Amino acid sequence: MSNGEKSTPSTVSVRGFVRFGLSTAAVAVGAMAALAATVVPVTAAAAPAPIKIALVTSETGIAASEFATSPQGFLARVDLQNAEGGVNGHMIDPIVINDQGSLTTVVTAVQQAISEGVVGIVNDTPFFFAAYKYPQQAGIPVTGGSFDGPEWGEQPNTNMFASDTGSIDPKYPVNIGLAKFLKAKGGTVVGSYGYNVSPSSLRAAVGFADSAKTVGMKVGVLDTSVPFGSVAFTTEALTAKSAGVNTLDGTMDNDSNFALITALEQAGVKLKAVSFPTGYEPDIIHTPVWQAVQGVYFTAEFRPFSISDAGTEQMAAALKKYEHRSSSDFPTFNIYESWLGADLMIKGLQLAGKNPTSAAVIKDLRNLKTYNGNGLLPVTINYSTIFGHDTPESCGWYMKAEKNGFVATSANPICGTYIPGSTTVSSP
Repeated sequence: MSNGEKSTPSTVSVRGFVRFGLSTAAVAVGAMAALAATVVPVTAAAAPAPIKIALVTSETGIAASEFATSPQGFLARVDLQNAEGGVNGHMIDPIVINDQGSLTTVVTAVQQAISEGVVGIVNDTPFFFAAYKYPQQAGIPVTGGSFDGPEWGEQPNTNMFASDTGSIDPKYPVNIGLAKFLKAKGGTVVGSYGYNVSPSSLRAAVGFADSAKTVGMKVGVLDTSVPFGSVAFTTEALTAKSAGVNTLDGTMDNDSNFALITALEQAGVKLKAVSFPTGYEPDIIHTPVWQAVQGVYFTAEFRPFSISDAGTEQMAAALKKYEHRSSSDFPTFNIYESWLGADLMIKGLQLAGKNPTSAAVIKDLRNLKTYNGNGLLPVTINYSTIFGHDTPESCGWYMKAEKNGFVATSANPICGTYIPGSTTVSSP
């Protein structure tokens, strides 16, 4: 699939060509049939047959600014594997399905993947929390980003394997790492903002406010009422100014975070320390927003290409060869997520043996004890023990926006610990 191709909920994009998928009614029928039985095992006679895996992402819609390029990582990782002979003699048939950034359409997208007979699904959409029940009921493994909601660590979803965090503690305990970091940069009064529709964004905003209080900072504003994708923050900026906010954490997508900091600066809010979880990407360096984010710390959850190792070199080469992405055009958060989602799914297929089935992939991934994405992750994940828990420490790199680009504050990942017994699930 070329970078410019788009798919609709009823269109499936496959490497090399685009074909129309099933109607909504047919998808529903196919999905219900799939619920009755897991994916049919590949027989010995059909051993050379391709294995289908699907990426569900938001190529269009309100989340497209963040996820439109997600297929690049997924397809590059699959192409690399196929170039090496596939998995146990099988080529991988990658399918990309666009959920259009909708809580309704993501359900159709996931059902369509199931009806297509995929062995596994890779998630790279913030709306998967509305559709996760379908692969769970169908016995289909899911890998990918756990940034959408708590289902990645909730029973009975043991078919879900977060390739970024390992799993999620559904209680969303409070981590003090970011608050300590921003306090050390001069922050004293925080403004924390999150989306009202996204469980993970909302809880992250609440968690940061709680952690700020724990390390001795004051919470000036905690706003978890922001509509998904909003770029209107005039009122919020005035509120922040009156509250004396000088430290900002926006747990939202780029469009919202950038609009928020611009509104705060226009309102005369003097910010000493700012952090965003996304936005570490090359494209913003050459846009008008670059000036507004000077001095901002962007979280890099995955090893930056500027701190290279075997994993970054492998990924860079594959993106350049198969997606024609320049080595200097380092990947965005969503591309890392789709790459790692595909990588972990491929690992599961390899472990599942000559004739991999969905059930075998789930069983073998649940016994995988050492996964770090070939060094792209800052920690090693043990999937036999991680379900329903966070890793002992949350680690990553902080990339500071400076005049000519991003500069890492440290070559090694910086880690933060969780407050024992803390939770944000009962918070507003």
